Amino acid sequence: MDTEAQPTERDRSLPPTGPENTSGPAGPEGRSRSALVPRLTPWLPGGRITLTLLLCLLFLLAVNTFVARPFQIPSGSMEHGLRVGDRVLVNKLAYRFGTGPQRGDVVVFDGTGYFGDADYIKRVVGVGGDHVVCCDGEGRIRVNGRSVDESGFLFPGDSPSTVSFDVVVPDGRLFVLGDHRGDSSDSRDHLGSPGGGMIPVDTVIGRADGIVWPFDHATRLHRPDAYARVPAPATNAAEGAHG
Repeated sequence: MDTEAQPTERDRSLPPTGPENTSGPAGPEGRSRSALVPRLTPWLPGGRITLTLLLCLLFLLAVNTFVARPFQIPSGSMEHGLRVGDRVLVNKLAYRFGTGPQRGDVVVFDGTGYFGDADYIKRVVGVGGDHVVCCDGEGRIRVNGRSVDESGFLFPGDSPSTVSFDVVVPDGRLFVLGDHRGDSSDSRDHLGSPGGGMIPVDTVIGRADGIVWPFDHATRLHRPDAYARVPAPATNAAEGAHG
């Protein structure tokens, strides 16, 4: 009998009998996606901690530029609701998608060329097309023929205005006043200036949505109901019919 081992074809369904050589160089797809971090950290004093702080700083800068920013109240013109030194959070996206500033909103705007070379914070009293008058028989401001009760946010003891005015706000502009009318330089004081004291909508940086500092004074800022019953500018012709 022929007992010599005969060569047979290898069964391809079986695993290899010996270990495969895996010591070859890995392809590009084998590199970790986080390989950039260990490459950068040796070049930074403090390593990963410094890199983390830098990334956080970049994130905050992006938020401050495009989303929201803090604004420190510089004067008493918005008391008693906003006190000197308070920090409010300005929503920079408030008017980017949808309607623009509305009556009663507290807005921060660039006053360069209109109020002065600085940012200001005031309350919107009139928008484009509005007829704003001071004052009715009871000393209240009238907007489009409707008297507005501002007692809920005016500084205690202040009258709505000691300055008489009768203006129509041009389209794309805002008539703005401080809540502390006795200590506010606002649209009333610039009626004879370029723009007639009314600021362009595109100078508005954003809407003040809340006080964030100091913590014991932190609160959200809401649009008051005082302007809710003001009719649209198209009703100006019927001004005398409203009480």
